[in-house]
Amino acid sequence: MQQNTPKILILSSDTGGGHRSAAQALVDGVERFWHGESAAVRVIKAIEDSHHITEKLVNIYNWVLRHKQSWMKYLYWAVNRFRPETREFFHRRCMVHLRDVFEKWCPHIVVSVHPLTQHIFARILRELNLLGQIPLVTVVTDPGYGFWKGWACNDVSLYLVANDDAKRQLIDYGVEETRIKVSGMPVNPKFREVNEADAQNARRAFGLDPDKFTVFVNAGWVGGGNIPTIFKELVRGELDVQAIFLAGKNETLRAEAEEIAKHAKFPVKVIGYSDEIEKLMHSANVMVSKLGGLTTFEALACRLPIIADATTPPMPQEAGTVDLVAKNGAGIILERSVDIVPAIRSLMEDETKYRRMKDATASVSLPDSTERIIREIAALLPARQPERVELAAA
Repeated sequence: MQQNTPKILILSSDTGGGHRSAAQALVDGVERFWHGESAAVRVIKAIEDSHHITEKLVNIYNWVLRHKQSWMKYLYWAVNRFRPETREFFHRRCMVHLRDVFEKWCPHIVVSVHPLTQHIFARILRELNLLGQIPLVTVVTDPGYGFWKGWACNDVSLYLVANDDAKRQLIDYGVEETRIKVSGMPVNPKFREVNEADAQNARRAFGLDPDKFTVFVNAGWVGGGNIPTIFKELVRGELDVQAIFLAGKNETLRAEAEEIAKHAKFPVKVIGYSDEIEKLMHSANVMVSKLGGLTTFEALACRLPIIADATTPPMPQEAGTVDLVAKNGAGIILERSVDIVPAIRSLMEDETKYRRMKDATASVSLPDSTERIIREIAALLPARQPERVELAAA
């Protein structure tokens, strides 16, 4: 690495899969959209890698997300009420590790994609008398009004948000409007619209009929929630379709889904964890999923209509996404699991309805959003801007 190579430190956490996907989107975005000589990018899991206690807290969050989705509203209330990201207990357990990472690597800019991380790094920069010299950027991965209060931090140099609703929420949390820019969501460039020939090739790659209506049932990165129940209803249906079930990092769910799939009246491909979600989306005609912020916008970037799980009320930070999809007609909001078969049948039998929904996906997200984000980050770095990207060891 050259001495003057700009270094970007990205703060993330594997609480769900969205923040991880956002961090990877930025890494790939730098590689694709940066212009100049070279840049080095490093991604760290700032919470769970800092201390064994904070690692356990991340595991608890993911357990609730997987097994007790209806509890998330209480967890959301507790986090917003007690603000762990501002507490000395939380800081003491993260500061040593994160300050050590910072001092050894000396980044030129720090980018947070998680609401619990920028407060700690703002303190580190303040204690080192570097606040204002090292830009602290936050890319908000919740796209609607009503997200976590932790996103708001007075020491952040620049906020990049998905839309005006997210901007309004930050302003209501006390962030100055001049520090907020609407840039769209950090969606990896590999999530894109494909033509029918590419969709057929994607189906063939999964051993499926290239010409059959394909349903992608997405249980998410942690695997679970209400999607398994919806899947059980789906396989009971008399539908001329084929399906892909993604179990995520949940081997128990993958085995359960394989047993359920044996009773389906149509072909079902069950997959565990995959880092090629874009290929699953490219193969599908519709996705059945919880409306996580990144997952939703990845599907929208692929122009993939969504059947959104609302069989339990959405998590507060995701309620805005549900409203966004419903208002723009880019999906169907599923309030009862038994309605999954009629919902899919309506899309298959009414081509006009399906085409209208597919066209509506283009109206929800900003085009070239990741490129916009990379340009904003680049503008805060030294004048020499990179073209080649070097990935530092995490």
